[in-house]
Amino acid sequence: QVQLVESGGGLVQAGGSLRLSCAASGSVGIFSIKVMSWYRQAPGKQRELVAGISSGSSTNYADSVKGRFTISRDNGKKTVYLQMNSLKAEDTGVYFCKMSGGSGYWGQGTQVTVSS
Repeated sequence: QVQLVESGGGLVQAGGSLRLSCAASGSVGIFSIKVMSWYRQAPGKQRELVAGISSGSSTNYADSVKGRFTISRDNGKKTVYLQMNSLKAEDTGVYFCKMSGGSGYWGQGTQVTVSS
């Protein structure tokens, strides 16, 4: 069984920063070869990909967050991070961590609220 636990969400003013963490535990296998991703879901909207990082630490970002968000990973800690800077009201939503494998593994999400 795999557990992904997100943390670091909260309420922040526009222009501020937050750092999200997602820690993997359980039957993860070799964490370093997993593709890790961050998604978000705003109220009334579909879940969307925010950022991803491959086993080789190649990264990709949604156009809306390029230049503001940075995804990184610490394989020794089985943790992936999302540094979010210059936050905007439209970044508000529940942020989910996803790990590759089978049909994918999801965390429970962490709420990010950006006040304008």
